[in-house]
This record gives sequence, structure tokens and C-alpha cells, in this order.
Amino acid sequence: MAKKKKYYVVWKGLKPGIYETWEETKLQILNYEGAKYKSFENLNEAEIAFSRNYTEYITTNSTLKKENKNLSKPEREMLENSISVDAACAGNPGIMEYRGVITASGKEIFRQGPYRDGTNNIGEFLALVHALALLAKKDDSKTIIFTDSQTAMSWVKNKKVKSTLVQNENNKILFELMDRALTWLHNNPIKNKIIKWETDIWGEIPADFGRK
Repeated sequence: MAKKKKYYVVWKGLKPGIYETWEETKLQILNYEGAKYKSFENLNEAEIAFSRNYTEYITTNSTLKKENKNLSKPEREMLENSISVDAACAGNPGIMEYRGVITASGKEIFRQGPYRDGTNNIGEFLALVHALALLAKKDDSKTIIFTDSQTAMSWVKNKKVKSTLVQNENNKILFELMDRALTWLHNNPIKNKIIKWETDIWGEIPADFGRK
């Protein structure tokens, strides 16, 4: 079966615009700090998105808002007091980045990368620890953290990274970040509840990069 065509909007990159291939898109975002982009199923959706700024688009088109009518009251209350994290990686290993958003609005609160020669699991793990450290710094132990990665949850729980990724000059920074994350986990108690995002029920996690 032929792979379904997608369109990629780059709001912030070397040259903002709409691109028809991931290869073209990568050239606009690789090593560009704070790059903002997302994939779309058709050109019309991409054009509508590009006509608005990134924050406005993400805030008004979050997964939670679209799925809200299907949530029970306890689910809605839980999701409204939470943040969501996710990672994306083009290749394995490949170009990886991760981010965290406010679940209810989709507003981005942190974003790191892109990093070269990374993996999705490492990105999910770093995103989860980043969220934990951010909330700890704010002395916030009530906000829930959602992740769709069981692997990342396991690595955080066991305070151990089980990755077969081989270190090289391109991804040396990722190994440094993992060491820092593990040091943080060993020196700080985990006070926030971490919950697996139920994609089958709620749709894609709000922090999703939209590359699927």
C-alpha cells in the first residue's frame, strides 16, 4: 500500500512555508532552535494552519478540545489539571526532539531539539524528566503528567535507561542529557502522578508532533 501523502507546515524555521515532503521539511528545521511545524493530511488543512500563527492554531485545535465531548466529568477534570509530553524521531536513530504542553489548551511550555542520531524512547524519557523537574521547581506536586510511552514511564520508575543506542559525536549531547536526567531522578523524589495517555479513548496526545 502506498504511503499516504502529507503536507508539512513550518511556522518557524529557516524558511517558513508549506512543504510536500518530510525531507524538505527537515532542511528547514534541523538545528533551528525553537522550530515550529506540524504535518497535515491535506493541503487545505495545511493552508488554513499556515494562515494563523503557531500558538493560535495549536491552542484552538488541541486534541482535548476536539475529544472533550466524549470525556466523562472525572476524565475532564483530570485532563484539565495536567501537562502532556511527547517526542518525535525521524529514523531510528534519527532526528529527535521532544516537548511538553498544557493538556487542556495545547499551549507549548517547553521544547527541546532537534537532536541528531536520537531515538523516540530517549526523547520520551527526557521529556518526562523535564516535566517532573519543571513542576518540582515550581513546587507543584498536584499537576498530572501524561505520556503515551510505557517505556519512558518504566525508565523513570526504575531510574535506569535501557537503550541500545551507540554514542557518537552527533548524539553526545543526548548521553549527557540522559546522565543529567538520571542524576535528577536519584536526587529528587517523584511527587507528581504520571499517567499513561489512553490514545484509543482520547485520541492523539496533545503534545503529539503530528508526523504519524
